[in-house]
Amino acid sequence: MDGRARGSARAVLAFLLAPALVALLVTPARGRSGQGHGHWDATGLLPPLPPRENAALVARFVTNLCDWGALATISTQEGVRGRPFADVLSLSDGPPGKGTGVLYFYLSPLQQSVGNLQDNPYATLTMSLAETSFCRKYGFDPQSPLCAHTILSGTVIKVSEAEMDVAKNSLFIRHPEMKTWPSSHNWFFAKLNITNIWVLDYFGGPKIVTPEEYYNATFQYS
Repeated sequence: MDGRARGSARAVLAFLLAPALVALLVTPARGRSGQGHGHWDATGLLPPLPPRENAALVARFVTNLCDWGALATISTQEGVRGRPFADVLSLSDGPPGKGTGVLYFYLSPLQQSVGNLQDNPYATLTMSLAETSFCRKYGFDPQSPLCAHTILSGTVIKVSEAEMDVAKNSLFIRHPEMKTWPSSHNWFFAKLNITNIWVLDYFGGPKIVTPEEYYNATFQYS
């Protein structure tokens, strides 16, 4: 192909690509500017994200929408004793849209995390909207602050007899498969006694929320 032909080919290619390039230049980058932050998809399957100025409400929102999280404990296992140990656990704070903020677990002594907790009940739990359609829809990487997530620290304790039915209903309504898990594993209900909360839902670092603010946040949708 001579120089004149190559020049013509480049001109045609530039003409075809020009609209796309213009669109890229004038369209805000959602992952950087925060455009679209706080808006769920138009199908109405998920409610709107609360205003990021209300960090306590955002924390409650993330807690209720998430069905699982990563729990970090201090390992008692030989070879990694005393080191951080993280595992994925199913959880629930109540029915969708009507959560209490209290995070319940269905645990077995056979789980490594439970062995760790028996030695040291302190743990930290992370939940992220990356497990919903929100972050995928807007192109937010799970590590981006715009893909809202919460970090809750405290102690994991067994629930009392008085709280047993609440914990059971909260978990089984979200995780019906749990009803069929083998009884030989000695499952029991537990909860996270929250002492510290951090919320990341925008740029500028985490926001600190007190347990009082968290539990007092008015949260309900239908």
